Formats: sequence, C-alpha cells, structure tokens
Amino acid sequence: MLINFVRAIIIYILVLIVMRLMGKREIGQLQPFELVISIMIADLASIPMTDPGVPIFNGLVPILGLLAMHLLITVLNIKSVNIRKITCGKPTILVYRGKIDEEALRKERFTVSELQERLRGKEIFNLGDVEFAILETNGEVSVIQKPNKRNTIPEDFNIMPEYEGLPYDLVVDGKIMYENLTKIGKNERWLKNQIDKFKTTPENVLIATMDGKGNFFCQEKSKKERK
Repeated sequence: MLINFVRAIIIYILVLIVMRLMGKREIGQLQPFELVISIMIADLASIPMTDPGVPIFNGLVPILGLLAMHLLITVLNIKSVNIRKITCGKPTILVYRGKIDEEALRKERFTVSELQERLRGKEIFNLGDVEFAILETNGEVSVIQKPNKRNTIPEDFNIMPEYEGLPYDLVVDGKIMYENLTKIGKNERWLKNQIDKFKTTPENVLIATMDGKGNFFCQEKSKKERK
C-alpha cells in the first residue's frame, strides 16, 4: 500500500513538471499535437500507478520521451511555417463578408447549429451581425462583427482614456510582495504607512493592491482568520 502511495506521488510530480514545461495553455486552447501528447501522458501515467507489477520507470521514460517530442515539435513550429501547417493546421473562414461558407463548414464537419452555438458563446445571437467568423486551429471560433454592430469604444468619440497600467498585489494573506514593491518603486516603510491609514498591520491584511493610477486598496483578514 505504501509503495503504491509513493509511486503515485512520484508520477504525479513528474507529470506536473512535464505539463508545466509544455506551457500554460488551457485544455480548450491546445493544438492537436499538444492534445494527443497530453492524452498519451495521462494514459502512460495510469499504468504504473494502478499496476504495482509494472516498474515505475516503464511509465516515466515514455513520458519524458513525449516531453522531448513536444519540445522538438514546438521548436520546429517556430522555425517552419510549413511544419506548423502540418502539426497545427490552419484557420478556416466559416463566414466571409457576412455569408456562410458552406464548403468550409462541410470540410471542417461543422454544422450551422454548432456555428450558432459558438456565436452565442461570444454573445452574438444574430448571424446577420457577423462579418467574419474564423475557426482557429485550436477549435475556437473568432468573430469580427459588422461595423455597425460592434461595441463602441472611446476612440469612436475621439476620447483618450487615461493610462491605467497594471495593478500590483503588495500584500497577500499577510505576506509582503517585495518584488512588486520594487517594481512600483516603493519600499516596505511606504507600504506600512499606507496600511497604517487603515488602522492595521501587514500581518493582518488579506489583500493590499495598488493600480496603475496609484489607487491603494486594502482589506483586513477577518478576526477568525487571524487566529
């Protein structure tokens, strides 16, 4: 029992490392070759975990081999457009200038109902509002609406919004984020002075942030969480 427990932990750690090295894509954003490798890794990892008679290296070595294959394909994709077309495919235009391309739908085995479903997922409920709809290589559908149906933006009214920048977490669960303090050109003393205004200390802060405009936000932990 203990051996199975340890084997499962070792395989879990290895698979976690492999998946981290593969990148940060969500499952729905995986390219075909990435999805295949992910499925194979899951299958290979399950064998030594469920069968104590199988040496653990029988599962670890193939997983590392798949990682090497993934890294190789990724490098080749970066260097060659033609290889990228083979491993990832290329986007397909499903709606062109407001008209559905029936041939493209058949080629991609896409139904009109499925297209409408994807559009609703983008909060577009009328096919007549679509200028272009593109089926990306990861299965997502990108949509460009007709000019008169697009949401207005400040540029349409010749308005230039103020620069907002990035918000930074300065304290998380009582721990000071010194790296973020350095990025905004502040120090611990300044931070404590800001937190003092909320009549608390960094140790008792749940979250403290500062946005690109310099607005400081601070929330204390509940009394129950402080204990």
